[in-house]
Order: sequence, then C-alpha cells, then structure tokens
Amino acid sequence: MTKFVKVTATAMALALAAPAFAQDIIVVSHGQANDPFWSVVKNGVDKAAKDSGATVDYRAPETFDMVAMSQLIDAAVNQEPDGLVVSIPDADALSPSIQRAVAAGIPVISMNSGSDVSKSLGALLHVGQDEFDAGKAAGEKLASMGGKTGICVNQEVGNVSLDQRCAGFSEGFGGKVDVIPTQNDPAEVQAKVKAALESNPDIDTIMGLGASLVGEPSIAAVEAVGRTGEVNVATFDLSAGFLEAVADGRASFGIDQQQFLQGYLPVIFLALNAEYGLIPGGNVPSGPNLITQEKAAQVVDLSAKGIR
Repeated sequence: MTKFVKVTATAMALALAAPAFAQDIIVVSHGQANDPFWSVVKNGVDKAAKDSGATVDYRAPETFDMVAMSQLIDAAVNQEPDGLVVSIPDADALSPSIQRAVAAGIPVISMNSGSDVSKSLGALLHVGQDEFDAGKAAGEKLASMGGKTGICVNQEVGNVSLDQRCAGFSEGFGGKVDVIPTQNDPAEVQAKVKAALESNPDIDTIMGLGASLVGEPSIAAVEAVGRTGEVNVATFDLSAGFLEAVADGRASFGIDQQQFLQGYLPVIFLALNAEYGLIPGGNVPSGPNLITQEKAAQVVDLSAKGIR
C-alpha cells in the first residue's frame, strides 16, 4: 500500500469514526463557476463537511481575479475560522493574505495549486499534484506516441499552475510546442484550435489544460478539419465526454489529479486537527494518474457524477 493510499484511507476512516465536529472551516479557491472541474472540488468539500460534521463555507471569485480572491481570504481571516483551505494560483498576489491568516494562528492547508510555495507561506501541507512533473509525464507519453509538433492550450492565462503544466509538457515532449492562449469559453477554444490546425498541418499533438473547456472542444476542432486519428489529443483533468472519446479512440488520455480529494482531504485534515491536533506529516499527492483507453470506461460514470 502506497503512502498516499495509507494517508487517504486513514483520513476517511477517522472521518467516519469520529464524533461530529463543531468546527468552522472556510475554503477559498480560484475556481470559476463555469468550470466543471471546480464543481468536483466542491463536491469533495461538501462530502467532507457531511462526513466530519464541520461547518464548511466554500467561496470563490466569479472570474479568475486575484484581487477578489485575496479579498475573500482576508474576509475569511476576519471571521477567525478553525481552519482555512486555499488554492494558490498566484503566490505573489495571494501571499500577503495567506500569511496574514497564518500570523493570526489559523491553520492553513493549500490545495490544487501552489505546491511549490505552500510551505514557505506557512501552510501545514498541500493536497494536489506537481503541475510541472505532471505536464512532463504527459509530454513524454505523447512523444512516445510519435508526437513531433504540439500545441498547449491555456484557458486561464495568468494561472501559474497552468503555465507550469505547459512548461512541463514542452520539456517532456521534446519537440516544437506553441502555447495557444484562450478564455474559459469552449467555442473560442474550438475556433482557435481549428485555426491553429488549419494554419500548421504539421501539428500532430494537442495538450489541453482542462477537459470540458479545452479537451472536448479540441476533439471537435480535430474532427472539423478531418484529422481524427492523425492528431493526438490529451488533457489535464476529466469529463464524461472526454473520457468517452478516450474509450472509443478519438482522444489519447486524460490526466486525473483527483480533484475530489483536493476538496475532501483538507477539510477532513483541518477538522481532525481542530478536534485532536492531528495532521499529516507532509504533502499529499492527489495525482497525476493517466487515464488511457483501457481505464476510461471505468471512470466515465464517476466523472458524470462529479466524483472523478
């Protein structure tokens, strides 16, 4: 049994066996409301609240806005909760607010983004995946599939974690890689990917940074230019639609960082910490796991249910 599995199993067992906690925990993420990825994170938060009995409040800015997010963190600190969970997509912008929470004696756990700066800001630990390493693993896999010329489609420019994904992909891939910036709009993504494919017929690989917002529109763009089977499409994160495409061979793989755990585990850890003083001794890697064709069919239903 791996260290991660042991930690996860222990956390869940303690959560189910322990008496109801009366703690107040606040979660502040950068996730936008139109991004299905973050609905899975919130599902994990809600499940942890139910399992632990803690009062948990989930908050996020309406757009990718670091000023608004820092204000949400500051407001959370003013409420003096028993624990605070934060994502850290931009450490420069969010550090003062996070450090203010730590200075106020509020236990902080980071999740999803910020693994490289979490400890230096005073967080107890981080739950997530190393984005650069995950991108590198994906790039190596796509290179082994014959990829020579690729694009990395970034739907949230300014998010350091997404920049790290593209950088890791570029290093692991080893071939020519261009970054295509877009907005959180599937129609725009499809149009830009289609334009890239039409302007450069050498593109044989597409790396998406989100399944619903980028992966699925990229598949549609490849189909629109008649290159299905010629262009490998992979993406970070999962959606039922993208997994179905992987299962039937229209896409290569999805990178599962198990974001349900990113929502679930920090809340459980903070509830246990408030009640018993318990906390894991280090970061918990929730991913990456490559979901390829042989695995995709098993995960589709869970993705549709907002768990994977």
